[in-house]
Amino acid sequence: MPHITLVRHGQANTMARDEISYDKLSPLGHQQARWLGGHMQSTGDRFQRVYTGTMRRHVETAHSMGAPDHAAIIQDARLNEFAYFTLSQLMEEQHGLPVPTEREGFVSHLPAVLGAWERGEIEGAPETHDAFAARIRDAMDEIAAGQGRALVVTSGGLIGTVLRQTLALDVSGWSQMCLAIMNTSVHRWQMVLGRPLLTQFNNVSHLEHPDRHHAQTHL
Repeated sequence: MPHITLVRHGQANTMARDEISYDKLSPLGHQQARWLGGHMQSTGDRFQRVYTGTMRRHVETAHSMGAPDHAAIIQDARLNEFAYFTLSQLMEEQHGLPVPTEREGFVSHLPAVLGAWERGEIEGAPETHDAFAARIRDAMDEIAAGQGRALVVTSGGLIGTVLRQTLALDVSGWSQMCLAIMNTSVHRWQMVLGRPLLTQFNNVSHLEHPDRHHAQTHL
């Protein structure tokens, strides 16, 4: 039975306000990934296939996790995040929606941006919502068709979209999933009769020791 584990990257550059500046792990992000890799080793969690997007934060997370040398990491641009910073800037310019400065503000900001993007109301978006959703579906279908357990290191918005496609969520539900997903959280699917079954969401067992609670981050 095909088994797919998706991991969100470690904490990135939280002070960034554009796609390029955001795309690198913070020192804490590397530590989160090392802890996750160590936890998987200690629990016997082994993967025959390892995939990442082509973004720096994805590859850095996989390496800090200690992706085994014998498992060649397959980098696939279809597993890259959507351009949230760019979409937010365009949303502000075209619709007057300011970009939040605190995490709480994203609770209303994210669904507004994602909804406008899905409806095609953001001119000049780097990618249409439909193209984003289609590339994710295609990539996940190909991974599901492969042999052996697969590990996929990617971003929160992409994981949230896989959840949306699995659970048939509306924009509000999709946004809530994206906001909930923590850095280096683990999400698991099994394919049953050709359909994905969600078996684990947002697991951060590797960060549950009291000395690691500070590392349970969303941003």
